[in-house]
Amino acid sequence: MRKVVIDMLLVVGGTGELGGRVVRLLCEQGNDVRCLVRRDTEDAGLRALGVSVVHGDLTEPLGLAAACEGAQTVIATATVIARRLAGTRKPSIREADEVGMRSLVEEAESAGVERFVYLSFAGADAALGTPLERAKVATERLLSRSSMRSVVVRPDAFQEIHLAPLGRFDMAAGEVAVFGRGDSRRRWVSTDDVAAFVARVAVEPDPPAVIEFGGPEAISRNEAVALAEALTSRRMKVSRMPRPLVRLGIRLLNRPNDALASVFGAGLLQDLHEARWDDGPLQERGIKAKSASDYLREQARQLTRIQETR
Repeated sequence: MRKVVIDMLLVVGGTGELGGRVVRLLCEQGNDVRCLVRRDTEDAGLRALGVSVVHGDLTEPLGLAAACEGAQTVIATATVIARRLAGTRKPSIREADEVGMRSLVEEAESAGVERFVYLSFAGADAALGTPLERAKVATERLLSRSSMRSVVVRPDAFQEIHLAPLGRFDMAAGEVAVFGRGDSRRRWVSTDDVAAFVARVAVEPDPPAVIEFGGPEAISRNEAVALAEALTSRRMKVSRMPRPLVRLGIRLLNRPNDALASVFGAGLLQDLHEARWDDGPLQERGIKAKSASDYLREQARQLTRIQETR
């Protein structure tokens, strides 16, 4: 009887919102999954899924070497930006997302990893000069020169961030921030849909080297505000930041607050560039993606339920 060999998949970022979803899906598919986890991070949920855990950090090359040993595929969704926005002083985006990710790529290649799946973002090459953009572009270029089969995944901005209070789109408070004019249409995509996509391209036989995609609906920030107003039957208070002021903010914040500078850059990117991608790559893999409008409707229904229980 022929023995079935299951490849080992290493996920770096498996305790994050996106990475955690990817890990669960990979485990459901029957894959052998390992996760690199910082020593001070809770990993009981991962272990309960049958995931093997290696303690380490993007800023610790020795731990990266141990994590990569024996892995056929690395899936890197990790970023330090959420921790930086929460007030963590170290590491910086450059130290983790650029230098640390470079170490991971180098250690993976040295360990004989065959495939490297990397999460970037749509429009990362817009040259706006933010720390996160520089880190993503640097890693993409490094992977393009690597001997590994690289798969760069570039989703549009996440609905759960940019159409939620974290992205200054607060339906409950009735307050929204708009960078620039707010007229450019984007294809905000759900975290679940991106996770499903990453889990599939990680194991499919012949994925493209770069895949840029978004959700099924093209909608502008201003159109999203109008929909939110219709759904909540209230006028939203909209704060607008002109493009020159956003650019100035990026320059001034680059050193003292790399995460906030990157947030400004994401807002400016969405305002300057219409989405040139669509949800085709999701459809090709049988993923029925959630639209931005449906996401906003869900948030409105939750808000109504909360108000009814008070």
